[in-house]
Parts: sequence; structure tokens; C-alpha cells
Amino acid sequence: MLLASPAKREFAMPKSSYNRIVIDLAAIRDNFRALQDLAGPAVEILAMVKSDAYGHGLIRCAKALASVGASYFGVAELDEAAALREAGIDGHIVIFLGCPDVQALIHYKLSPVVFDLESIREISAAAATVDTRIGLHLKIDVGMGRLGIMPADLPLFAGEISRLPGVFLAGVLGHFPMADQDELLTRQQNDKFNRLVNTLIDVAGGNGPVFVHIANSAALLQYPETHHQMVRPGISLYGCYPADDIAGISLRPVMSFKTQVMQIKDVPAGYGISYGHLFTTERPSRLAVLPVGYADGYLRALSGRASVLVRGRRVPVCGRICMNSCVIDVTDIPGVQVADEVVLLGKQNHAGISAAEVADWLHTINYEVLCLFGNNNDREYVD
Repeated sequence: MLLASPAKREFAMPKSSYNRIVIDLAAIRDNFRALQDLAGPAVEILAMVKSDAYGHGLIRCAKALASVGASYFGVAELDEAAALREAGIDGHIVIFLGCPDVQALIHYKLSPVVFDLESIREISAAAATVDTRIGLHLKIDVGMGRLGIMPADLPLFAGEISRLPGVFLAGVLGHFPMADQDELLTRQQNDKFNRLVNTLIDVAGGNGPVFVHIANSAALLQYPETHHQMVRPGISLYGCYPADDIAGISLRPVMSFKTQVMQIKDVPAGYGISYGHLFTTERPSRLAVLPVGYADGYLRALSGRASVLVRGRRVPVCGRICMNSCVIDVTDIPGVQVADEVVLLGKQNHAGISAAEVADWLHTINYEVLCLFGNNNDREYVD
């Protein structure tokens, strides 16, 4: 006699971590509106969603931005552009590192940034074969020393774009290297960019509007004369400022990083904590162990520098941060329990820890902090 097999039990996919990145979609929409108001109605915003939207999630952020009027999106590579199209984003998508796959450009209706003649000619040949036209954004190096053509090469590129079939000049761009630091240099580079753009459009324009764009977040917030027809906010969309002394408008941080207490323990004075005993208690102490470490982007370099929020108060991270855990001192906060929420980035009650502050502890910039935390942890979206 055969016995009936027991019914299979259905399980929901478990959460993969105690740690979570919380992304506030209402905040990113508010930031877009504030930046659009600052730029004015005649200026388009090219929303930089490259690198998985600075760690915030490419698709969800692009959809939130599209819902409040964003119609231009900037990505680094083709895979991001294709993901946006597959997700239903139908605005203009500009690929800033160019695109070696010309057929994908045509299929997904994408606009590449270009900076070499051979790629322009390849795009032209492929587009002309199928009787279509690809809009190109030509990048000029006005002092960044990175991607972009040198000003002396501008006549050659302008002539090629104007004569080749299947392509047209959709945009001209540059990049400021020190808009967050040097006002004089930034204004000089913008003047140089203006002169070059006027020459280029005289030669290669005439096929519709040409969007001129050079203003990143720092320039958008400080120098109205750099706005031209389009601006390219990145860090400001996500509620952070490009430097401590640059504000101009009120922005809402979009990302928070949260974990929870795993264990509470009481230890005596003179007790060494974590690898190398970099920290030794000076008094009988109550410690809390957190399930977060450098594998989660909470880098070892934060050891001895970082603070976190517990019950709305700051407490120090004690000793060396490990791969999957670290220790905090909660001696002065009564009632802390296992599973209490701990905030590593963001607000709790009236206290807050900003990405700029974490960046100072790491001797880096808030851009890197957002990518580091956002790309190494589960993301949860709130609205």
C-alpha cells in the first residue's frame, strides 16, 4: 500500500539580511521638483541615474522621477539603458560612456555620448542602413582631462556629424572638474564652453534643438549662467549636497541604512573588544552587537570613528569592525533590547547621521557612501 505524500509547505522568500537600505521615493520626487524650480521651466533636467541610481535602485528611482516629469535620463553603460527601456521608461536615455553595440542603440532608441570619430562613423553606417537617425551628444573636454574631444578637434568632429547620414547633433556637453571648489575656474571653463558650443552648432546644428549641458549638481546650485538648455543633477537628486558649503535649496535625503541589535552583553572594565583589542572598556559597560560589517559596505576604516543611533541617541562603534558584525557601547542608554532598530545612516527621532558625515569618517565623498551602502544591502522602498 502506497502512502500519500505529505503536502508541500509553501514558504515565502525570507528576508536575506537583518540590514536594510530604505529608499524614500517621495523624497526623490520632492528633490526633482525643487531642482526643476531652481533651474526654471525653460531648462530640461537630465536625471543622472547611472550606477544603479547612485545605489538607490535604477528602475524604481527612474519610475519615480518619470512620474513627476523627468523625461531625460543619464546612464553609464548600455545595460542600464536597456534595463530602463525593458521597464517601460520611454523618455530620452543618454549613455555617457558611449555604446559599442550600434544595433542596441537603434533597437532601444538611445543617444550615446561620443568622443571619437570611428564610433560616429559606425553609428552613421548602421543607422543609415535601416533608414533611421541617432541623436549624438558630443563631449568636449574644457578642462576635466577625462573623456571628451580636445577643442582643437572640434571643427573636424562638427564637419563629420554634419555630413554623415543617420546621425544628428542632439546635444553638446562638457564637465566641470571643480564646480564645488573653484568659482573662478568654473566660470572661465563655462565661458570657454560657450564659445566652443556656438562654433559647433553653427556647423553641425540645424536638425532640431541641440541641448547644451555642462552643469552638474554643484553648478546647478551655484551658477545659473551654466544652466544652458539642460542640467545634469546627480547627488542632489538623492538629497545630498556636492560639498558642505553648497546648499541653495532644501533637499531631502533619500537613503537610510538600518540594522538591529543582535545581542546585549555586560562586560567589566578593562575588557578588550574585537580583533586587535583596539578598544578596551574603561568602566563596566553594556555592549550591543550589530550584524553589520565591511561585507555590507560598513567598512573597516570606520573603526574607531563611526557613531550610530539607538533610541534616538548617538553611541560610538567600539573596536574594529568585522566582516559581518561590529560592537557599539549602549551603557548610557537605558532599556536597549535585542531587535531594537539601529540607524547607521539617516534619522531616528530628532537625531541624524548624514552621508556627508559618514564620508568624513571614511575620508571620501558622500557619492561613494551612497553607492557603497546601497549596492551592498537589501533595498526597501517607502513612499
